[in-house]
Amino acid sequence: MDPNYSAGAPTVEGSGEKSSMGQAAPPPYQANPAAWAPQPGPGYPPQSGPGYPPQPQGYGAPPQQYGAPGYGQQPYPAGQPYPGQTVVVQPKHYVVPTPLQNPVNDYLAYSIFTMLCCCLPLGIAALIYSITTREANHTGDQLGAERSSRMARTLNHVGLGIGLGTIILCIVYAVVVGALVSQ
Repeated sequence: MDPNYSAGAPTVEGSGEKSSMGQAAPPPYQANPAAWAPQPGPGYPPQSGPGYPPQPQGYGAPPQQYGAPGYGQQPYPAGQPYPGQTVVVQPKHYVVPTPLQNPVNDYLAYSIFTMLCCCLPLGIAALIYSITTREANHTGDQLGAERSSRMARTLNHVGLGIGLGTIILCIVYAVVVGALVSQ
């Protein structure tokens, strides 16, 4: 390590620590360049040859847009409306869901009974539809509440039928087996 070398200090040209890799130096920094035109100065040389587009020569005024004379659209004075235009601001309307005036039956107790006493899988499905009906009643969705209520009622009826059928079959089986064993 060189004791005279500082990590933040720039290297001296030709010191051999950094190579330019065959490229020209970048253009110098300009403190206040104009925003609309490129600044003249030493830059990278234009590339030419196959694969490179032809380079424009020289600097000039920016091209006119849309055939308008002058310097393009000028800013309009602040505080004055544009001529021939009216700005209309519409008020905001907030839609708040309200509960239904006549809520649809949700069959919640029926679903719980079906789930616990008759048929567990259909009772769980009916309970889910009952809760969905209750939420639709609360948010004011009449069609959704009616659809969920019908599905909960149907599942409850089917679950109750399966449960009662199973109980009746078990009783009949027990009576028949008891009668055969007693003989």
